[in-house]
Amino acid sequence: MNIVRAFVLSIVAFYRKKDEKIEVSKQPEWEYDYIIDKPSIKNIRRLLIVGGGSSGSVVANRLSENPHHKVLLLEAGGNENIFSQVPGFSQSFLSTQLDWNYVTEPQHFASFGFQDRRVKWPRGKVLGGTSSINFMIYSRGNRRDYDNWARGGAHGWSWEEVFPYFLKSEDNTDINVLKNGYHNSGGYQTISSPNYFTPLIKGFMKSVLLNGHVMRDFNGPIQTGFAFPQATKRNGMRCSTNKAFLQPVKDRPNLTILLFSFVTKIVIDQYKVARAVRFERFGQSYIVYARKEVILSAGVVNSPQLLMLSGIGPREDLHRLGIPVVSDLPVGYNLQDHVFTYGMDFLVNIPFSHVLYRYFKPINIARYLKFNKGILTVPGGLDLIGYIDTKYANKLDDHPDVEINFLSSTLAFDGGKITLPILGLKREIWERCYKPFSFKESFAIIPSLLHPKSRGYIKLRSTNPHDHPIIQPNYLSRFEDILVLVDALKEVLRLGNSIALKIYGARIFPRRIPGCEKYVQFSDEDLHCIIRTLSTTAYHPVGTCKMGAIEDPTTVVDPELRVKGVSRLRVVDASIMPTIISGNTNAAAIMIAEKASDMIRNTLYFW
Repeated sequence: MNIVRAFVLSIVAFYRKKDEKIEVSKQPEWEYDYIIDKPSIKNIRRLLIVGGGSSGSVVANRLSENPHHKVLLLEAGGNENIFSQVPGFSQSFLSTQLDWNYVTEPQHFASFGFQDRRVKWPRGKVLGGTSSINFMIYSRGNRRDYDNWARGGAHGWSWEEVFPYFLKSEDNTDINVLKNGYHNSGGYQTISSPNYFTPLIKGFMKSVLLNGHVMRDFNGPIQTGFAFPQATKRNGMRCSTNKAFLQPVKDRPNLTILLFSFVTKIVIDQYKVARAVRFERFGQSYIVYARKEVILSAGVVNSPQLLMLSGIGPREDLHRLGIPVVSDLPVGYNLQDHVFTYGMDFLVNIPFSHVLYRYFKPINIARYLKFNKGILTVPGGLDLIGYIDTKYANKLDDHPDVEINFLSSTLAFDGGKITLPILGLKREIWERCYKPFSFKESFAIIPSLLHPKSRGYIKLRSTNPHDHPIIQPNYLSRFEDILVLVDALKEVLRLGNSIALKIYGARIFPRRIPGCEKYVQFSDEDLHCIIRTLSTTAYHPVGTCKMGAIEDPTTVVDPELRVKGVSRLRVVDASIMPTIISGNTNAAAIMIAEKASDMIRNTLYFW
């Protein structure tokens, strides 16, 4: 193991032990052994939230606003640490104890350049969830995404109906952005514009404009176009949903937050009512009851896993594992994810790109510590984001099908010390495609497929809740996805080879992708091969507990997010998305939680 990776792991371990010492000392009055069938009334928690991630943190805040609601939030991981809040270190904390460390099944149509054709799937196992380890980009998606949800049976989720909930949470610090009427200030979630750019940004902008694109706020009235990405940052530091929604209210007397609490099952009685959850904490097993509801906000992997372990899922799959069926629902299906394609990497002559050693220069560290500015405030070297139409999109509809990411770095920026173990590239790919350019001044342009046709699934591997489930995203199993990405790479080549970037000496890495050498370079066949080889997750999985009309056999939850066939149980996270949105998913996960909180508060209970 290299010294950089060892240092990161030691930081995570240090802060985890610190958190454990604090958590072990907590002996709340409600705690009791799992064998108790019925607790006394004074020990009943009215609302139980499973998962303190991007959505769960929001729900815990909003429901505990009412002092008559007693809320318990259970989180399997620990807390954030001061280093994970540095945007420049975004990637460093993947594949650590802050991450569930999921890995997909081997891919048949994609990711050929990754070890065993498996894709590492980072998901946050920490308070704040994936918002505590992601790239922090604030992108709401497209209004048509939500209108399509409503047309498909998710009544109440049209753009007009969800837009107020985006505004409700938002505290945008950029007065220029606030002027257009599509943003808000005063909410819990801080959104900031970048305060540092490499000199390459001028070249990126000129290239975009010379190729017929425009600069605009893609969270405004029109999405198609490019912008300097706003992010969930506050004073130059990460602002996760933990920092935004939980830390300001953690001392509310009616809110209890328990870390290192691994939920193993939802307890459902003979009347199909969710009564309680079982969880493990520091080697002890507990059961805690909910008077009103159990709210599952465990994410796109853990939410379906917990439902299936509790008897809610596809009948045949549950029977195979001997799990009694409570409700026969297509839990785990409808899995969707945006797909990144690497390989479009360019060398430059200017010494200002995001190279690892530059992060640790005393002047850059001092600038960050004193002013919260500089290169360390840029998440993953991401300078510019745009939404474009390929030839397969309807250009009159403002519903772009590809996201373009300009990064003032490449996978070679760290000499393989961080990205290689995190991404899981094959050694041959690293040795031939990136190692020769280690620590070189360079940039990358990465397209992301926004509307994948391919669908995957999540299934239980066993009845042991500690066994990671089967994750099969089926990347690029539909050929239409390949066609869109081929056209996207052609646009990437036009952008990267623009005269605006030639001024900086921009030229594509002089290498071929292994397995693609037999094709004419950058021909359709070569681009197709590059995509099959270097495609991977864009970290935006959704859809495994699909929301929609209650009579729709493909749905798991109704438009109120109630699990069909079971009372007092809702799912509130990105897993409920019927179709993936046209943008990064964290903003939408927060919106879902805001809207769900109002639904829950407006529910009449008769018990």
